[in-house]
Amino acid sequence: MSRKPRSSEPGLIYHIIARGNRKAPLFLHPADWQKYLDLLEMTRERFPFNLHAYCLMSNHIHLLLETNESPLGDIFQMLHSKYAIYFNHKYQYTGHLFEGRFKSLPIKDNRQYLDVSAYIHLNPVEAKIVHYAQDYKWSSYRSLIFKQKNPHIFKEQLLSHFPHPKEISYQRYVEKIAWLNANKKANIK
Repeated sequence: MSRKPRSSEPGLIYHIIARGNRKAPLFLHPADWQKYLDLLEMTRERFPFNLHAYCLMSNHIHLLLETNESPLGDIFQMLHSKYAIYFNHKYQYTGHLFEGRFKSLPIKDNRQYLDVSAYIHLNPVEAKIVHYAQDYKWSSYRSLIFKQKNPHIFKEQLLSHFPHPKEISYQRYVEKIAWLNANKKANIK
């Protein structure tokens, strides 16, 4: 039985999640993380899109991606097949690298857009990899709050939701969500 085609409308923003097969690592060496970002750029040249936020974890990825004219399926078929070929060749693996199809959750409004961006950037904190989101190298967060150049993201739209100084306001927003998450967990215990 064939799968239903994924719906993808131009101009929509999606929270994209892709996981390693059997939750296995997608990245084993810093060069792997960089290769994924390089392939992301190569894919963008062929199928233009705007990337608003990202976080590459060891066994999964989160992207906040806005489509232009190209369907999501075309974007991720190219990106993930090229990355899987690279990874399998480098580590002499065979078989699927990614667990099934990537998830694409459409963003419905500005609140969800901002909340998902914070969720993406707080992933390494929630996973207890770092204490603070800005300490994680493989996300777009540092470039958003420290005005660092990052050719991978289109940060103007995300920062446009915050008052001046935009970077500090966004950092406060993310830190507030981190604090709320920590308190919620403390109250559950």
